[in-house]
Amino acid sequence: MDQFLQHLVNGLVLGATYALLGIGLTLIFGIMRVVNFAHGELYALGAYMAFAVVTILKLNFFYALIIAGAVGFSFGAVVEYVLLRRRNLASIDEVMLIMIGAMIIMQNTELLIWGGVAKVVPSPFSQDPLVFGEVSVSPIRLFVLVTAVLLLVVFYFMIERSRLGMAMRATFQDRDAARIVGVNVSRIYTLTFALGSGMAAIAGALLSPIFVVSPTMGDLSSLKAFAIVILGGLGNLGGAAIGGFALALIEEFGAGYVSTAYRDALGFLVILFVMVFRPSGLFSAKERVG
Repeated sequence: MDQFLQHLVNGLVLGATYALLGIGLTLIFGIMRVVNFAHGELYALGAYMAFAVVTILKLNFFYALIIAGAVGFSFGAVVEYVLLRRRNLASIDEVMLIMIGAMIIMQNTELLIWGGVAKVVPSPFSQDPLVFGEVSVSPIRLFVLVTAVLLLVVFYFMIERSRLGMAMRATFQDRDAARIVGVNVSRIYTLTFALGSGMAAIAGALLSPIFVVSPTMGDLSSLKAFAIVILGGLGNLGGAAIGGFALALIEEFGAGYVSTAYRDALGFLVILFVMVFRPSGLFSAKERVG
């Protein structure tokens, strides 16, 4: 039972950041119908921003989270405006090719600037674990869990209760009707892409003290983000959050009770199983984002 609880805690920590990653991607797809292949690179961007702020600028890690989120948000807004809106793309194939190109450019730019050697972001907390009975958790992992959950709660209330969230949901349901009632759809697209990008960057910054930072870290993150979106149902934010926790728990318990060598494989195996029996995802969205 003690081992079970330990794996559960570790899975929840990872699941909270997976949920941020998945929600950002499903928000962009649900509202804009854009398959963002560069989403993992935005995750890597946040991790590198955290590294730069902490080790080069010598600022506090908590400032690094804010700066990483702001940079991810701003970069996402620029990408949407320059690469998507100004080109007025009508074909999803063109959009996919542009986002694949953006992914390649971002990854190679990271390699050029930072080199191929993995970076380490020092933890702002003590290395001594916190012990709760027979379960121990490092302070940084507990901080990651609490911060990610708070961000998920804030984001939920923003989508469900704010005017911006109402405009986003209206755009998702019927963009033409949203225009008729005064919604600036172009602005909503920019904010949507920026918010999704910012969430991915924050997820990368949060996990940077736990894992090493490298130019290729976005590859697996992109695959996992798409897996989370598929598991939760395309366009369903709640489903993406649940899918993030589910994938992390599958990986953690698989590594603990089967083999660490199959950690990632087990998660994707479950995704394939879901796609066979429920192709639309466990919580497919029909009419709304939320």
